[in-house]
Amino acid sequence: MKKYFYVINIQYLGYRFHGWQKQPNVKTLHLMVDRTLNFILEGKRFKSLCAGRTDAMVSAENAAFELFLHHEIEDLDAFLELFNYNLPQDIRALNIREVNEKFNIINHSKTKEYLYLFTYGEKCHPFCAPIMTTILDDLDIEVMKEGAKLFEGEHHFKSYCYKPSETGIYNRKIDLCELVENTIYTANYFPKKSFVLRVQGKGFMRNQIRLMMGTLIDLGKGKIALNDIEHSLKPDVFVKMDYIAPASGLILNSIEFE
Repeated sequence: MKKYFYVINIQYLGYRFHGWQKQPNVKTLHLMVDRTLNFILEGKRFKSLCAGRTDAMVSAENAAFELFLHHEIEDLDAFLELFNYNLPQDIRALNIREVNEKFNIINHSKTKEYLYLFTYGEKCHPFCAPIMTTILDDLDIEVMKEGAKLFEGEHHFKSYCYKPSETGIYNRKIDLCELVENTIYTANYFPKKSFVLRVQGKGFMRNQIRLMMGTLIDLGKGKIALNDIEHSLKPDVFVKMDYIAPASGLILNSIEFE
C-alpha cells in the first residue's frame, strides 16, 4: 500500500501541557494532536512523529511534526482549515506540505532557535506566567550579556545536560547566543522592561537552554563569575549546575530543515 508523508508546522502555548510525548494520565500536545487527527481523518490509519521532545510548559512559535498516511490529502488548504477548526485554542497549525519517503523529521538536519523570556525585580501580573519567568532579585544584565556570548561556538556542554551519561556526545556548536531587551512580545500587563535570551544551533540536549539560562541568572545574581562559565565549557569538564530555569519562559521560535 502506498504511503504519503506530510510535514505540518504548528504553534502552541505549552502552559497546560506536559510536553509533547504521550504519557499516562496527563494531557500532552501529542495526545491532543492525535485526538484531533483521528477525528478529522474519521478513523483512517495515520501516525504522527514530532521533530523533537518538548518539556512540560514549553511553548512554540514554530514547531513541526510529520504525518504518515495511507491515503493522499487531495486539498491541503481544506485539510489545514479543518485541522485548525478542531484543534484546541492553544494549538494552531501554520502550514502543511508533502514530503517524500526519504525525509525523516528526527534525523533530517535542522537548525532550531529558542527564546527565553524573563524579567526581574518586581512581581509581575499573573497573566505573564505562561510565557515569562520573573526573577524577584536584582540582576546585572550587562554581565549576563557577556556570559551569554561565552556559549557561542564549539564547546563541551556536558555541564548543560540534565543527568548526562558517560557515553553522550557533548561537544556541540551554538551558532548564536545573545541576551537582548525584549521587543518581540508585548502586552499592556507586561513589565516596562523584559529580556530575551536567543539561542540558535543544530543539536540541543535535555534541559540545555534552561540550564544555560539558569547559569546566567546565577551570574546576574553574583553567585558565579564569568570565569566559572568559561571553566564549565572546557573539554572533559563537568560541573553540576544548581539551577534549571523554569520551563514556562522557554519558547521554540523556529525550526528550519536543510
